[in-house]
Parts: sequence; structure tokens; C-alpha cells
Amino acid sequence: MGDAPESAPLLAASHLGGFDPRRTPVLTTDVLVIGGGLAGASAALAAAGAGVSVLLLSKTPLTETNTAYAQGGIAAVLGPDDSDELHIADTLRVGSGLADPAVVRHFVAGGRDAVRRLESLGTRFDRSDGALMLGREGGHSVARVVHADGTRSGWVMQETLLRRLREHPAITLREGAFVRDLIRDGDRCVGAVALIDDQELAITAGAVVVATGGAGQIFRETTNPAGACADGLGLAYRAGAVLADLEFVQFHPTTLYIAGASRYLISEVVRGAGAVLRDRNGDPIMAGHPQGDLAPRDVVSRAILQRMVALGDTHVYLDMTPVRDPRAMFPEIARICAAFDIDIATQPIPVRPGAHYMIGGVVADVEGRTMVPGLYAVGECACTSFHGANRLASNSLLEAALAGERAGQVAAEDARTFGPRSLPPVPFTAPSSAPRIQLDDMLYSLKSLMWRHVGLLRTGAGLADARERIDLWGRYLVRAALPTRQSHELANMLTVAALIARAAGERTESRGTHYRVDHPQRDDAAWCRQILFRRGPDGVESWRGPLRVPSDRALEGIA
Repeated sequence: MGDAPESAPLLAASHLGGFDPRRTPVLTTDVLVIGGGLAGASAALAAAGAGVSVLLLSKTPLTETNTAYAQGGIAAVLGPDDSDELHIADTLRVGSGLADPAVVRHFVAGGRDAVRRLESLGTRFDRSDGALMLGREGGHSVARVVHADGTRSGWVMQETLLRRLREHPAITLREGAFVRDLIRDGDRCVGAVALIDDQELAITAGAVVVATGGAGQIFRETTNPAGACADGLGLAYRAGAVLADLEFVQFHPTTLYIAGASRYLISEVVRGAGAVLRDRNGDPIMAGHPQGDLAPRDVVSRAILQRMVALGDTHVYLDMTPVRDPRAMFPEIARICAAFDIDIATQPIPVRPGAHYMIGGVVADVEGRTMVPGLYAVGECACTSFHGANRLASNSLLEAALAGERAGQVAAEDARTFGPRSLPPVPFTAPSSAPRIQLDDMLYSLKSLMWRHVGLLRTGAGLADARERIDLWGRYLVRAALPTRQSHELANMLTVAALIARAAGERTESRGTHYRVDHPQRDDAAWCRQILFRRGPDGVESWRGPLRVPSDRALEGIA
């Protein structure tokens, strides 16, 4: 299989706590969906539309998903100067040799249907004279991004989907429900254990769809909402699923930087409209690149960081004065900046990079199937090999809409075939000693460590230091075994952070979003392949791919 197992306690753990179905209340549903962004909501609506019952759990309010914070929109081939072949070529180029051409073709071909379906549900995309307005973002050859209410695209989609979820009689929604573990019976995933109002509740289901979003909160600087804590990756890893491409974390070049304030994403569409990145001296940062300010995100992010280091500054500036009437074109950005006394029509916006999108995740096919029967993964927490080593802007919502819908349909078939079953007990071993732990302090230390050593610029020494420290914190947390949402959430973050650091340490080259200062060149001969992880009997097992998931029916006939 590859490397010898790494036996850090969290990496070896199969559960974060025991479970006894005789003492814990159990709910029954045909399909359990964990997460309610575009991918999860699409799965829930599709499964319910197929005639089965659906329980959708979300640890945060359903208005606080990653989708709700998305600004750009959905990439789809709709313009007269565009084609599937051009969109495919852009995606493969940005994917840096690791995107699967058949998978890319599948999702690109579905773009028009995804937009039509969202409109049929009630999403009002921006139009001019009846035609959909198309924006251009980094890495795209032409304008092909469908947006809604300017830069509020994600919120408009989320609001629309939430209305449909709430009115569907076969769907039950439960917010404030944190899923701490999945449950397997033999090889099959059959349910989950959730914490709701600090009480445990078990759910038995014929199929489980994980759609929990990303992992941005592992890093100190991030555009992600507070709930993006790598929960789905941690859940699936402990359940025996395979994870891949974890070293590839996309950093967005432009987040509003005001010391002490929450970070706010400044959409790439702004640069597509003419905004220019400048340093404090007014010099343009991307003048030397052929694509200028619309170069791929990893290129722009590193250029910003290098300019910050060279000038000893904490940020750079986004100059919107070249944009015609920016306050009217981008009202939400204008409103946020005005709260900090910044007039975007006359004053530059202070920005810096932040962790934005988890490209790697749970290995799944285009219908969401993972290597664990009964378990599906869709959206940002999944790895379908659509994005490769770097994600083309606005391809994420395209993938979420299409994979989510199809996973819901297939999960419904699964549920009818296998049905909910009795949940087996999970043994729990009490810790031998429980050190006193300040979880907030450990979390801050983790976020700072990941930003420092596993961020935009990486070195072998820094990655080794990160792994050693994360392992130490994991040992403390396992011994404490605190039965709280905060400790379980932190355990997921430590688990996934350790795997990210390990993958980044193993990949001794620079490719896509992964940049090694000590290995700056791309090495196709050795590294045009994936690094895959699975929990083994004594810890994590890793090997080099590619790995094909159980079913590729949706790709039949696609070259």
C-alpha cells in the first residue's frame, strides 16, 4: 500500500466516542444529508424528489454556509465566444496536470443544465436585455461566470434553495446539529451520531451524503465562515474513506484586511471589471504577468505575499478607480468597505491573501460515491479530480450543483435497496489520564502554525515542525476526550491539518496551489499523480494514485 502507518492517536482513531443504541435516542430516515450549502441542498432536493424521506443536518444556521458567502457565481458555457472545449482547456491548464479530463468534460458539459435548474428553482441571475450577464474571473479565457445580484451570487442561490428545502414535505431540516461520527455496519455506512443541544442523537439511514464544505478555519487568515472546520473530511476519514490532494489548498488573493476585523472576500469579478492590485507606492503588482490581475489565484496570491515581504508591509491595495461607477456595480463590497470609512470609488481597499478553498477531500466519483458503500461526498469536502492541483474560479459551484443533484438521486436508489438498519454499538475506551486543555488556545496555535508553515510558501523543515506540533496537540486532545462540540470540531481540524502537512511534505515539487520554496520546480516525471490517505489499523496509510472509485457509470463514453 505504500508508506508505513503513522500512528498519531487522532490519525489512528476510528471514532471520537462510543455509542450505545440502547441508551441513545435513534431517528430513522431514508437519506441523511450533512450540510446545507449548494451541494447538500441539491442532494436533499433530488433525493426527496425521488420519493424518499430526507433528514438534513447543519451545525450552523443554513444562512451561514460556504455557499452563502460565495460571490463570483457559476462558470458555464453560455456566451457566443465560448465553447466546451475552451472551458475544458482553461480548467485543465489551471489544474496543472492533475485534473481528470473525463471528469472535467462531464462537469463542463453540465453547466448549462445547472444554470437552468437553479433558475427553475427560482434563482434570479443577473440579466441585461433578457440575456444572462457573464463575468470574467482569474484563469478564464472569456467571460463565462453567471452571477446574481452582483457579488451576492452565493447568497441568492442559498436563499432560493432554503425556501425550496423548507417547503418540501419529505425533507426535515435541523440546524445546530453537529455530527461527531459516522457509523459503519461491516463495510457499509449506516448512520451517524450527532450532538444537538449538547445531547447525543443517533440517525440510521439507507444512505449518508456528506456535504460539509471546506476547511478554511484551519488557517489564521481565511475567507470562510466560522463553520468551515474540515468536519466532513474528518468524519469520512475515520469511517474509512480515502482522502486525496490535501496538499492543494487555494488561497484567494484579495480579502479585506483591517486589523482586528473579520476578513471579507473581495470577489475576483472586481478585477475582471478593471480593478488593479498595487503596493503602497502605487506600483502595479501583476504588470509583468501575461494575464495581469486575472492570472490564476495561486500566482496572484504569491505575488502579493512576495511584495508584502519585500516592502515589509501587512497588505497591498486593490485600486477600483478604473472601474466605471464601482459603487453601483458592486454595492455589497461598497457597503462593507464604507463601514470602515473606505469609499471604493476614490480610495484603495487594503487586501491580503487568505485560505479560500479546499481542493482536496474525500475521493468520490461524479455521482458522489466514495470508497465506503452507503457514503457519498459532494461539494468542497469531496475530491472528484475536477480541479486537479488548482481550482478554476467559479467551477466549485458548478461541481456542487451537478454532483449534489446526482448524488441525491443515487443515494435515494441506495436507500430503497438497502434501507435503514439497526445501528451496531461502538465501544468506547475511557482515557487513562486527562490533562487540562485550553481548547481556544490550542485552536489559535493551530491556525497560526498552519498559516506560518503550511500556507502559501512551504519548506520541508517547516512542514516537519508542523507535523510534530500537531501530533503533540492531538495526543493531548485524545487523552482529554472532552465530550463537547468544540473538542470534536478541533479534533477534525487537527486530523485534517496533520494530513495536509504530511501531503505537503511528501510532494517535493511545486504545482498548482502547492509551492515548496525548497523545491520550486514542477516535476511531472515523479509527481503527476495524487497522494492518497486512508486510516489503517494503526494509523494513516498513504500511497500515490491515481485511484478509481467504485462506479464510473456517469463517465461512460466520455473521452
